[in-house]
Amino acid sequence: MNLVWKLLRQHISIPQFAGFAFANLFGMLIVLLGYQFYKDVSPVFTGDDSFMKSNYIIAEKKIGTGSTLSGRSNAFTKQDIDDIHAAHFATRIGAFTATQYTVTARMGISGTNILNSELFLESIPDDFVDAPKGTWHYKPGDHVVPVILPRSYIAMYNFGFAQSRSLPKISDGLVGMIDFDLFAQGANGNGSFKGKVIGFSSRVSSILVPQAFMDWSNQTFAPDKHPDPTRLILDPDDSKTEQMTSYFDRHGYEVEDDKLDAEKTTYFLRLMVTMVMVVGLVISVLSFYILMLSIYLLVQKNSSKLENLLLIGYSPHQVARPYQLLTIFLNLGVLVIALVGIFFIRVYYMGVISTLFPNIEGGTMLPSVCLGIGLLLLVSIFNIFAIHRKIAAIWKRKE
Repeated sequence: MNLVWKLLRQHISIPQFAGFAFANLFGMLIVLLGYQFYKDVSPVFTGDDSFMKSNYIIAEKKIGTGSTLSGRSNAFTKQDIDDIHAAHFATRIGAFTATQYTVTARMGISGTNILNSELFLESIPDDFVDAPKGTWHYKPGDHVVPVILPRSYIAMYNFGFAQSRSLPKISDGLVGMIDFDLFAQGANGNGSFKGKVIGFSSRVSSILVPQAFMDWSNQTFAPDKHPDPTRLILDPDDSKTEQMTSYFDRHGYEVEDDKLDAEKTTYFLRLMVTMVMVVGLVISVLSFYILMLSIYLLVQKNSSKLENLLLIGYSPHQVARPYQLLTIFLNLGVLVIALVGIFFIRVYYMGVISTLFPNIEGGTMLPSVCLGIGLLLLVSIFNIFAIHRKIAAIWKRKE
């Protein structure tokens, strides 16, 4: 074995192996980073909402450019809702209720005021809100009102306001840091309330409050206003999806397709990652080809000496082993360096992602580690077989 190592060292070309290592590292880094990034980011688009089931559908009437001239309203009348009930493609139907009075909110984080603005409150029937038991209730006279904020609000705060002013970032587990005050003013009086933020939702773009508070406050501050709802929330019967789609098309209703948008985004993300990984695989394959050419060149340069080793009693397996170990250690070194690089790159982009989406789980590097080990085993087996075959060909030529 020592004799073979001595022969090997005599003809090693450092530039050739350095070129292989660099090309292989570049290709491996692209493949593993693309796969790891997809695994880390896809939960942002595929994860379920914390307070609303993913199969719920939010419907509204289509309003075209000529709607104002035609006088068509975007509100659902009682007859519209009764007709949807009669169609039997939804097991439950609820209406969005909006405040009929002016609401001004003041929001702060850890004593720092970050928002003073007129806002838009809505409510849906409480059985559509999947909140922890005892947190989503209100009775007339209470000063504290449970509130669910749109997740986009917190994303804007974390990525913009908090980052520029070195304020703490907010996640689902830190909602208690939010100070939220509501000021209501209507034709029949005004009032102030303490909003208790219990979490965030990505399904709705307005601030949600309990139905009991909405009914009481509208009756108290704007008793003369009773508009029809402009949006409905439905719990669909999955076996009648085609029937529901046909009904909506006939009546000019449309669905807030946030779930469909997420699926499209995930598809394009997967497509882009696949394209990047293919490029990385091509680079890796070319680098493996360079490695095999280098090994074959070493074997060819030492062919006469290797033949002598085979003739004096060394087996083809013993002669091939140093070359096989060389390729394995080179590939292993490239994999380790690639994983270390991915670790630092991942620390950076996960910091940005967690700022925008504080609820996202941290995840691990296990996907890229497993893929890297799989590629290492595949390539190593191929290299071992190819080198053994090359040495065996020399042995057969001398027989």
